[in-house]
Amino acid sequence: MLPAEGEHLTTGWEPDLATGDTLVRQAVLVHASWPVRVARGAGRPWRSGPLWAGGWIGDRGALTNPVVLVQPLTHPEETLRDIGALFSPQAPYLLISAWPTPDLRPHGLALIGHPPLMVRFPSPRPDSLHSEADVREVKDFDELMVAERVLVEGYPMLELEPLKPGNLLGPTLLQPDTRVWLAWLDGQPAAVAAAHHHAGVTLVEYVATLPAARGRGAGAAVTWAATLADPAAPAVLIASDDGRPVYERLGYVAVERWTVWLRPER
Repeated sequence: MLPAEGEHLTTGWEPDLATGDTLVRQAVLVHASWPVRVARGAGRPWRSGPLWAGGWIGDRGALTNPVVLVQPLTHPEETLRDIGALFSPQAPYLLISAWPTPDLRPHGLALIGHPPLMVRFPSPRPDSLHSEADVREVKDFDELMVAERVLVEGYPMLELEPLKPGNLLGPTLLQPDTRVWLAWLDGQPAAVAAAHHHAGVTLVEYVATLPAARGRGAGAAVTWAATLADPAAPAVLIASDDGRPVYERLGYVAVERWTVWLRPER
C-alpha cells in the first residue's frame, strides 16, 4: 500500500534509524565497523562518523585500508577531502559504497568494480563441504601472528611488508565480537578467516589460503567456521566474481552489487 499524503517515509539511512531496519543496512554497518576494529586492534588511526568509517592499517596494498560509506555519497569533494585527512598523502584506500556513486575519477580514484554482497541465513551444513583440514580458533597472540602471516602471504592485494608482528592483526583484535580461525593441513597453517559481529549480523573477512594449500578445501573449511561464529545470525561478505561460486556452495546468496573505488598508492 502506498503511503498517505504527507506521511513520512524513512530513507533507510538516517543515523538514528534502528540498525536492523533492513539487511542491507546491517551489512553496511558491519562492514563500516570492521576497519575500525582492525585499526584499533593494531593501534592505528581510524575514524567513524555519520557519513563514513575507515582505518589506516598500512601504507601499501589495494585492499589494506577500507573506507565504508554509511550514507549515499552526495557531496563527493567534501567527503573525499575528509577521508583523505585520515591517511598520509601516499597511502592508498579502498572506498566501498552500497550505492551507485558519482564518477570519482576527477578526484583521483579508480573504479575497481561492482562486487556482489552475499548473505547466508542460518541453515544446515551443506553436503558439499568436505575437507581434510583441521580448523582451530585462534586463542592467543602467538597463534594470531601465525594467522597474520598466512593472511599476508595468501591475500594477493594486501601488502604489509616488512611485516612486523601485530602490524595487521593487533594484540587487542580478538574480542567476543571478533574471532579468527586457522586451517591446518599436514601440520602446517594453510588458510585463515575472521568473523566480526556487529549490527546483528556476522561479517566474514580476511579469507585467505596459501598458494601451496589451494584445492584441498582448507579455505572453504575455515570460511565455514567464521560463518558460524554466531550460528543464529545471518552472515555477510563482499565476494569477488571468481570467489562467488565458493561462497554459493556454502549457502551464500548474492543480494546486490556494491561499488568499490581505489585511491592508489602515490
